Amino acid sequence: MPLAGAVHRLVGGDRRRRRALPARRRAEGAAGCRGDRRPAPPAEGCVTTADAVSGSRPIVRFDWIRAEAEALYGLPLPELLHRAQLVHRESFDPAEVETASLLSIKTGGCPEDCGYCSQSARWDTGVKATRLMDPGAVVDRAAQAKAAGAGRFCMGAAWRSPKDRDLDPVCEMVAGVKALGMSTCVTLGMLTRPQADRLKAAGLDYYSHNVDTSPEFYGRIITTRTLQDRLETLEHVRAAGIKVCCGGIVGMGETVDDRLGMLLLLAGMDPHPESVPLNLWNEVAGTPVMATAEKPDPIGFVRLVAVARILLPRSVVRLSAGRQYMSDELQALCFLAGANSIFLGDVLLTTANPGVDRDARLLDKLGLRVVTGGLAPAAV
Repeated sequence: MPLAGAVHRLVGGDRRRRRALPARRRAEGAAGCRGDRRPAPPAEGCVTTADAVSGSRPIVRFDWIRAEAEALYGLPLPELLHRAQLVHRESFDPAEVETASLLSIKTGGCPEDCGYCSQSARWDTGVKATRLMDPGAVVDRAAQAKAAGAGRFCMGAAWRSPKDRDLDPVCEMVAGVKALGMSTCVTLGMLTRPQADRLKAAGLDYYSHNVDTSPEFYGRIITTRTLQDRLETLEHVRAAGIKVCCGGIVGMGETVDDRLGMLLLLAGMDPHPESVPLNLWNEVAGTPVMATAEKPDPIGFVRLVAVARILLPRSVVRLSAGRQYMSDELQALCFLAGANSIFLGDVLLTTANPGVDRDARLLDKLGLRVVTGGLAPAAV
């Protein structure tokens, strides 16, 4: 399904399906999905795919509806984790974790008004704008990340959209990192199709461009870039033959309904994103989101990871920003729920991240193996 069609189905077609449900069930679902309370169990017969992940080989679907996502989220936690593990094991080795490293190659000064972002020029966050890094310095940092155990190197620049001349040094960076034997990823803002083609020719493997949140909540955190703008960039990236890294952020004041809506948007993309980062919002003083932010209940976050694994069975699900707020026990539950990727390094762009030593100890305690060559779902 084209990405624009996925949004239309989610905010239009799915809403019509919900109106067709009995009023009592609609009320139960609405009441149960506010804040971090899990949805009330649906009435008998409401969920048409309760057995969709009951042990048979999961089928990649692009037509999940909200009632199904709510029903999964509302399962008793042991049952939800069991189903997520069944799905996870069909495509991935549950003992393997992909590791990546993220570097800000051009920090701050962004003209966008993303209410969560430390790099917007509109907010007084203490972040100083910098020029684009020298390609040689970036490749050196990538080599350090590889030595620390990272298999993928992601480069982020705080632009609304890059100018064509900006891509010359970025393409040089991509080629240099690729020559190290690492998987390459960039996030540069909105792209045109010719720009995506240039990045592909330079050796780019992944382009990271999040939807951030649900279509319904999106306008409350961003006004300078529409959701459709984001989806068009993803279409250009796909058409150029680049893999997609696309996820969102939780903890900005959205409801559980919004979090599930974000997953439904991703699950409606055909094909699904190869990587799905789930970010826990990092507290950034001076941003508008500070006034609405509320960290999700830890068990609620585990439920979200499990639903992501079930809806996106062949995607790599990454615990991204915000892991410094998570205990080892919470991260262990997230891995059990189907997460299989993390970022390494003390800093992600401009915010903190657990240190490499802490991550090494955690993965060792859990008996998880680092896969530096990247994870790919098993052939079907």
